[in-house]
Amino acid sequence: MQSHPLLPRNGIAAGPRVPHFPSVNAARAPRVVAITESNLLMTPDFKAPRTTRKILIAGGGFMTPYIRYMAELTGKPRPRICYLPTAVGDAPLAKLNFYNWCAPLNVEPFVQDVFIESLTQSRGWDEVLLSSDAIIASGGNTLNQQAIWRAQGIDVVLREAWERGIVLGGASAGSLCWFEEGTTDSRPKRLSVVRCLGFLPGSHSPHYDAEPGRRPLYQELIGAGELKPGYACDNEAGLYFEGTELKRVVATKDTAKCYHVLVVAGKVVERVLEPERIA
Repeated sequence: MQSHPLLPRNGIAAGPRVPHFPSVNAARAPRVVAITESNLLMTPDFKAPRTTRKILIAGGGFMTPYIRYMAELTGKPRPRICYLPTAVGDAPLAKLNFYNWCAPLNVEPFVQDVFIESLTQSRGWDEVLLSSDAIIASGGNTLNQQAIWRAQGIDVVLREAWERGIVLGGASAGSLCWFEEGTTDSRPKRLSVVRCLGFLPGSHSPHYDAEPGRRPLYQELIGAGELKPGYACDNEAGLYFEGTELKRVVATKDTAKCYHVLVVAGKVVERVLEPERIA
C-alpha cells in the first residue's frame, strides 16, 4: 500500500516543526539585578553625600540665645529639640527652665528622662533621640551622666545622632560630655578628671571664669600631660564645631571668651579666642 504523501511511514501526522534551542549554562547566564537603594549604596563608585556633624557648646548658660542658634543650625523651620536632663537626675526645675528658654522660639521642645520604667517608656532611646533635630544635654554631674548613658546604651545612640547630623550641645556637663576628657566637680572634695564620649578630640574645661579652681587646675593638668590640650570656655561663651573642626566662637556677653590651651616648647600657652556676639 502506498503511503499518503502527507503522512510519515508510521501513519502519524507530522505536526509543526519545533525549533531547537541549546541548553543554557546557568553559570554563564547574565545576572539580572534590581536597582535598589541598598545595592546602589554598595556600588564601589557610589559616594553618598556626607552629613555635617554639628556640636554647639557653652561654658555655662545654654539659654535662649544658644537654643535659637542651635535651632538655626538644624536648618528646619520648626525643629524638634530634645532635652536630656540626665546629669541633674531629671530634676523638675531644670526641665521647667528649658521650656521657659524655648518659649520665645519657633521650636518643638520636649524632655527625655532616663529615670524611667518600661510600662510608661514605650519608645526606645533610638526611637526618641534619632527623631530629634537637636539634643541638649543638661548641666550637672558629668560622672553620673556618663555612667548612666553607658549603662543604658544612650552613648551609642548619641553617636549615631551625631553621625546623622542631629545637632548636639549643652553647657557645663552638657559641653564637657562631648569631648574625650576634662575637669569636673562630680566627685567629693576637689575638681578631678573625667573621661567622656570622645566625639570631639582633646579636653575641655567649662566655667573657666566662674569657679576659681578651674583655670589653674586645667593648665596644670595639661602641662603635666595628664590632660590632652583642649578648649576652655567662660560662662556664656561657646564654640561651634563641624565634625571635629572648630568653626565659630560665640558669646552672649562682651566679657565672655574662649581659650585654646596647649603646650608649646614645654610651656602651657593659653590662646584667647575672641567671640562673635549672638542674641
